[in-house]
Amino acid sequence: MAAVGYPHHTEVSVDGLMMDEPLLLSALLWRTERLYHDKEIITRTGPGEYHRYTYADYAKRVRRLASALLDFGVKPGDRVGTIAWNHYRHFETYFGVPGIGATLHTINMRLFPEQQQYLINHAKDSVLIIDEDQIPLVEDLVARGIPTVRAFVVMGDGPLPETTLSPVHRYEDLLARGDENFELPEFDEKTASAMCYTSATTGDPKGVVYTHRAMVLQAMCLAMHDKLNMSEDQVWLEVAPMFHCNGWNIPHTALLQGATLVLPGIHPLDGDYVRMVSDLGVTGMNAAVTIGTMMRDYVLASDRDWDLSSLKTMWLGGQAPSRAVMKWWSQRYGTYVVQGYGMTECTPQICFNSVKSTLADRDEEEIYDIRQKQGQPIPLMKIKILDESGGELPWDGQSVGDFWVRSPFTASEYYEDERTKESMVGGWFRTGDVGAIDPNGYVILKDRSKDLIKSGGEWISSIDLENALMAHPKVREATVVSIPHEKWLERPLACVVPSDESVTGDELREHLAGQFAKWWIPDEFLMVAEIPKTSVGKFNKKELRALYEGAGLPGITERIGLTSAKPVA
Repeated sequence: MAAVGYPHHTEVSVDGLMMDEPLLLSALLWRTERLYHDKEIITRTGPGEYHRYTYADYAKRVRRLASALLDFGVKPGDRVGTIAWNHYRHFETYFGVPGIGATLHTINMRLFPEQQQYLINHAKDSVLIIDEDQIPLVEDLVARGIPTVRAFVVMGDGPLPETTLSPVHRYEDLLARGDENFELPEFDEKTASAMCYTSATTGDPKGVVYTHRAMVLQAMCLAMHDKLNMSEDQVWLEVAPMFHCNGWNIPHTALLQGATLVLPGIHPLDGDYVRMVSDLGVTGMNAAVTIGTMMRDYVLASDRDWDLSSLKTMWLGGQAPSRAVMKWWSQRYGTYVVQGYGMTECTPQICFNSVKSTLADRDEEEIYDIRQKQGQPIPLMKIKILDESGGELPWDGQSVGDFWVRSPFTASEYYEDERTKESMVGGWFRTGDVGAIDPNGYVILKDRSKDLIKSGGEWISSIDLENALMAHPKVREATVVSIPHEKWLERPLACVVPSDESVTGDELREHLAGQFAKWWIPDEFLMVAEIPKTSVGKFNKKELRALYEGAGLPGITERIGLTSAKPVA
């Protein structure tokens, strides 16, 4: 015990007398299978068709999987990769694999094969657990070379299909050999539980390795958030891919709280999400912003009057949901659209939005102004903004700089990657995002540092322009990217997906003129059929910039097409 540094005092500090109980994912499972054993996990298997079982059934299968993996030769510390959709079997790996001290590596199934090959080889996966429809992809990966993988396990309902994968095993056969009474072992809470890779806007993806401690703390933080409202009586639809940031840690939080968990299954479409809300009385869901927009458009185009009034909470992420989307869901169904701010490196949540009670008496538009911000730091998360010289900026809502964060669930380094030294400095993580923080602690994200537009020496926020454009009633989606300019070096280009093809560039320019300085307003408004998305549903600005650099505006229109709306004012 160390001496306390007070003058004239010789006392020493006193050790606390608490049990040193490790924070392990198995502790969440222990609680749920006893308290919420009769609550359900529901997976869509077809239009209006569902697989259902209880958390008690789930826990038995998790224990079967854990014991079978040990018998199968998986050792503590081994990486077990998954390439799978959101369904109950994939969810079983969330606790079965880390439950024995192995590390679950959820592989983004939307990446190009060469990127997936890189992930598997960099992580050194020893076993791949895959969905049946992913077999052709994995056969291609084997041909490319994934030498550390020594076995394949296929999830599905029928017998094993013909495949060149070897040795290959059926998931259900593996579980049949397991012990449903197997006791999950205890080990250090800092043991790796899972790993995900960043979506690689530049260079190779970077690996983030989560500890049991980090994931338990993050689940507890999400469980206590009032606007997320994850409680035992909720029916929660997990749309965010389970390969992306552990499904935003929502599956763990639902299990912790005993909420009914709904999983969309294989190859879901926008209409499937609408039907699941209607069929199952879904009360909350989390998804990319594009999903919320697609569901709205599906309802508007449908000849059926969908009753989605059960849906009280819709968490939309990946980018800020527009005010128009927030208002539509509120006015049509009374659904509260909430947003946050997170990153793979933070397990993933950094901030979550809720309106403080001391601000709740503001008028409606002021409340929406608050809700358009990325929210306040969640418990245990610290955040600061630094200027270009490294000086800390005030929380005045105006001073713009780089966001730096630290918490018990923020990565201290990337997995075997030299780029750690660029982002993890002095116990803080540089997010690469730029913005401000207001006096009430609400984070205002202005842009990724690489997406800011510097025109004539002045900064322009593409995010602010996008939010304003998507508030226009004739705009479905919009993104803004920088393009080279001979005089000003960079200028903003707006790519717009209209909801009404009568919209013109002049109309959008006038719409922005009341909100921004003249030099902020894009010179070009390109009306397009679609905006390319990244593997996690964000607007792919990197691809748009590359298309422009390759062939100018024709390069973009050739890739994503023009609508019949007037393209340029």
